[in-house]
Amino acid sequence: MDAEGWDERYADSELVWSGEPNVFVAAHLTGRTPGAALDLGAGEGRNAVWLALQGWDVTAVDFSAVGLEKARRMAFDAEVELATVVSDVETYTPVTQVDLVLLSYLQIPDEHQRRLLRRVREWLQPGGIVLVVAHDKSNTVGGPPDPGVCYTLDQTVQALEGLRVEVAEVAQRQTPAGVALDTVVLAVRD
Repeated sequence: MDAEGWDERYADSELVWSGEPNVFVAAHLTGRTPGAALDLGAGEGRNAVWLALQGWDVTAVDFSAVGLEKARRMAFDAEVELATVVSDVETYTPVTQVDLVLLSYLQIPDEHQRRLLRRVREWLQPGGIVLVVAHDKSNTVGGPPDPGVCYTLDQTVQALEGLRVEVAEVAQRQTPAGVALDTVVLAVRD
């Protein structure tokens, strides 16, 4: 879906997604020392705001201006600072290196995933982490109808070559429709 499609989807309801952080984001980032963070494909900002509440200095990047406006409102309500950048994540480049790059359910085609993840490696400061949480290609419950925008564990780990992988799993997530399968990879730049 393009920026206009996401703008329409976000404009149609108060919140498309829950205001709570993704369960895997919270599980893998709780207790980490905060620093500068990028949330790529931040949407309505649920993970970005949660990170800010944990003390991170967060920049939320998304090509949906409507989604990011909701993120700014959510941050205001939570009384946290949140920088937002309306940009296609595939062309975005941060000004400085960061301590965390989060990609949570960022739906882009296979070849674009690999290219972006290779770029993300260079954005990390030493000790910086990247966390990828995405619909796995084997998932049959919920998620996008196009499996070409889903991820695989092997491709994700390969694209992050050169980083130390701490977590690499196809994780189960309970949904109202059944058990969904997600690729979850956390890697560190040494």
